[in-house]
Amino acid sequence: MKRLFDLLLALIALIVLSIPLFFLGLLVKFTSKGPILYWSDRVGRNNLIFSMPKLRSMQIDTPAVATHLLNQPDRYLTSIGGFLRRTSLDELPQLWSIIKGDMSFVGPRPALFNQDDLIALRSQCGVHHLMPGLTGWAQINGRDDLPTLQKVEYDIEYLQKKSFGFDLYLLGLTFVRVICREGVSH
Repeated sequence: MKRLFDLLLALIALIVLSIPLFFLGLLVKFTSKGPILYWSDRVGRNNLIFSMPKLRSMQIDTPAVATHLLNQPDRYLTSIGGFLRRTSLDELPQLWSIIKGDMSFVGPRPALFNQDDLIALRSQCGVHHLMPGLTGWAQINGRDDLPTLQKVEYDIEYLQKKSFGFDLYLLGLTFVRVICREGVSH
């Protein structure tokens, strides 16, 4: 049921958002050098690596590490990168990852391939068996502001509570958080 819901919602969202995505892509292209999309190697279900697209919000020479690990991360943002990140519009291409089956709408956010501490903790707790999501319980409860251990605690709680109803609840909360721009540091 979850996969069918994800597929239908992602297809509808992609159709509805295709024109805004086109214009956002043009903005990225005309405001900085490099490709429109940034393909990030991420850890998916069962710790398998997949490539996740995002609208490029950082300069092309930015190191491939979590933003909070960068020294002065704002200096790597493109001229519209801050806007894309604050509004979470940079995440819209991940609808492709949902359609493809690499992600779900709700689940733990996929770790970067080099976030060894997060990957190890999730694996110890069985969270790595979950499909990663566009949003998740940790996203709702702090997003970029959470330390790794606390993210994993929320991931475990999601694993224990997961249901279609809980996913719908988290999608609704995500919409509110994005509109209010809560928990976004860059």
